[in-house]
Amino acid sequence: MDKIAVIYWSATGNTETMANAITEGIRAEGAHADLFSVSEFGSRSTAEYAKLALGCPSMGAEVLEECEFEPFLCSIEPELAGKKVALFGSFGWGDGEWMRNWEDRMKKDGCALFEQGLIINLTPDDDGRKQCEEFGKRFAKF
Repeated sequence: MDKIAVIYWSATGNTETMANAITEGIRAEGAHADLFSVSEFGSRSTAEYAKLALGCPSMGAEVLEECEFEPFLCSIEPELAGKKVALFGSFGWGDGEWMRNWEDRMKKDGCALFEQGLIINLTPDDDGRKQCEEFGKRFAKF
C-alpha cells in the first residue's frame, strides 16, 4: 500500500482529534501513515508520500489558517500535481465555504482529490471520530 502523510493544523484540538482518528482508520486498513502537525512536518518533502491527508479548520471569514497553514500549503503546492489528496477540518460557523474553496484550489493544482472534504462542527464526538476513521479507511484504499 501507499505511504500516506496526515498533516494538520489545529488551534483548539478539534482538527487534531480528526487527524488522529483518520490516521487510525488508515492504519486499520494496513496502510503506512505518518501523522504530523504542520510545524512537525517542517521542510520535509511530500515526495516520499503517495498520498496526503491535509487538515485545517475554518478560520475568520471561512478561510484557511493564515499564519502557519496557508504558508505551508503554498510551499507544497508545486508538489501536488497528480498526488492523491484528502482534505478535512473542523468549523464552528458558516456553511463549509472554506472547504469548497480549498477543494477548488486543490483541483486547480492538479490533485487527485479524494471525495469531498470531511468537515465536522466543533469537537468531534464519538460519531464524528467514527466518521473520521471511516474516511481514513476509504482514503487508504483510494
